Amino acid sequence: MQLNPIAVHLSESFGVGNQHISIKPIGSGLINSTWLLSTAKKSLVVQKLNVDVFPEPGLLVKNARLIEQHLTSKQQLGEYNLDIIRHVATINNDYLVNCDQGVWRALEFIGGSYSDDVVTNATQAQTAANAFGQFAVALEDFDAEQLHHVIPDFHNLAMRAQTFKTAVSLDPEQRLASCQAEVDFCLSQFTLIDELQALAGSIPVRPCHNDTKINNMLFCEQSHNAKAVIDLDTCMPGYWLYDFGDMVRTFCSPEQEDSTDLSNVGVREEIFAAIVKGYVEPLKGLITEQEKQSFWLGAKVMTFMIGLRFLTDYIDGDNYFSIKHANHNLERAQNQFALYKDIIAKQSTLKAILAQAENN
Repeated sequence: MQLNPIAVHLSESFGVGNQHISIKPIGSGLINSTWLLSTAKKSLVVQKLNVDVFPEPGLLVKNARLIEQHLTSKQQLGEYNLDIIRHVATINNDYLVNCDQGVWRALEFIGGSYSDDVVTNATQAQTAANAFGQFAVALEDFDAEQLHHVIPDFHNLAMRAQTFKTAVSLDPEQRLASCQAEVDFCLSQFTLIDELQALAGSIPVRPCHNDTKINNMLFCEQSHNAKAVIDLDTCMPGYWLYDFGDMVRTFCSPEQEDSTDLSNVGVREEIFAAIVKGYVEPLKGLITEQEKQSFWLGAKVMTFMIGLRFLTDYIDGDNYFSIKHANHNLERAQNQFALYKDIIAKQSTLKAILAQAENN
């Protein structure tokens, strides 16, 4: 059987031997391509980085390694009990390899674990939210200004709105006619920008994960407890409301984010309550009252903003998110807007859940 030349090159570069080499795709990320590279000696997670999204991969790795080092110091003090995903150096003590017309890196493989794309129950949601809370607390004394902005304005809704308006005005793929209703809906929601801007200066800038999707949490196969927070690529200065909001966006719906069963897309209130309980508990003593109150805005903003980004990418010709068919990004956008509308529809119930947490 002919060996995969990419797998051979990577296994040699990262010094994991050349016996019984195999490579297979894993994960469901929309940006980087992720594979499990295995040899008789060791297994590694290897990623081909999307240099269009991350044009300076060296800074990406530098950021993640700073986070790794800080979490390791916390772990050694007994102040962080989750596993830490770590970069693996090459035999030349580098962290990036040029291969297959791309840039690759390797991460330690955390065995005995699994991830999910859809939350199955409230216990799982609370477990994951609590782990993201532990991650936030462990980084609370980390100087966020050390981190490079590998994706400038990543959660800048005003910038995302302007990019959207530009794509609409140019309509490079002549797709506007197929999504005019979604475009009009987006244009009607930009008061969210004013709500965000009103918070500026009133809540602290924190080191944030910025991509707290349920599939960025590894669970233990045996106990189903949280095992590791993964994907540190977007760790940058930000607001905790963004991390909370992304959990709401990715935990609460019983459907995956590209599901076209829109009648079943919505907020499971028991999951929302589990997120609040899980995330706020470890933050007690650190989180300000205004930060807690901002979480409601985070739930709205993150769900709307990713829908806006999916729609923008669809109009612009699918240049950012990987797709499986022509309307994939449009369907993702429609899914997120359905979830966003349900969040708004359940506002009184969801805000009451948040308020109850604020008073405990």
